[in-house]
Amino acid sequence: MQNTQTLYFPRPLGFVGDQALIPLPWLPKKPGENEKQQKPQMKFEQAAPQPLVRPFDPERESDPGEDNDPPKLRQYLPTDVVLKYLKSGEIAEEAWKYICKSEHKPWEIESRSHNSMAPGTRQVKNESGYFVENAVRLHPDWSIAFQADKELPTGSTLRLGGEGHRVLLERCDDLGTQWQGLKDQSESNFQHDGRSIAYLVTPGVFERPVNDKILCQAWPWEWKLAHTSNPNQSPGDLVSVATDRSVPISGISKAQVFAAPPGSNYYLNQSRPLYQGLPTAPNKVKRWRQLGYSEMLWIKYTEDKT
Repeated sequence: MQNTQTLYFPRPLGFVGDQALIPLPWLPKKPGENEKQQKPQMKFEQAAPQPLVRPFDPERESDPGEDNDPPKLRQYLPTDVVLKYLKSGEIAEEAWKYICKSEHKPWEIESRSHNSMAPGTRQVKNESGYFVENAVRLHPDWSIAFQADKELPTGSTLRLGGEGHRVLLERCDDLGTQWQGLKDQSESNFQHDGRSIAYLVTPGVFERPVNDKILCQAWPWEWKLAHTSNPNQSPGDLVSVATDRSVPISGISKAQVFAAPPGSNYYLNQSRPLYQGLPTAPNKVKRWRQLGYSEMLWIKYTEDKT
């Protein structure tokens, strides 16, 4: 949030630079062709989502003599750009250019060393006496925005992080209005009967118990792939996924949880709800949504974009 008036969101990962990626359909086997006859570069993993590729655009191909250093683009997009993305499924080339450098990354990591002294002495403890803390410092005029389920008076404090650091809260009605506008457009898109993109704007926790362990993956387990590797399987709606490295977070319990990074894009043949958000889901599953994880905005994905 810049100047306490504009909501910013992580850039959607279904783009390379300012170009939108498109799913590449699996190549079917030719009649009578076996695995050994297929060329290595033409073999696809049928148990995985379709790969994403950048569409070929001859007008954008660089000449060999040109400077190919990619320009620095916004990594966080303001509400007006995101709203246009929800309405059109596109982000204009000009919208990727940042107005201020902090739109590329609104914070810095500051490493600070600490000494822990042995009680009653001036000596550093032999064990765990010296450590380094990495502090996240937001740039000036930036703050963290969150939505609360109940009214919190301006001037209230909230503990942030695990070391007792406290933040001062300030209500901002403008942010609520901006978020509601995005949610209204997203809900309209979700009702669309056709292809959609789910845009993850907070870390997504998609976990499932398997053999007495909890496994996390980059997309919801209840969304089945649109293509199948077994003819006896029923196809789902998930076509492809654009994501990045998982985000380790502290779970509700002592177990470590790995979340899909915000900005992930999910390409579906039809919009599908999250099991976490269903009224019939167990409380321990709904808790992730109640804590703000796995928040998605929906975009219509029209045929002419493929």
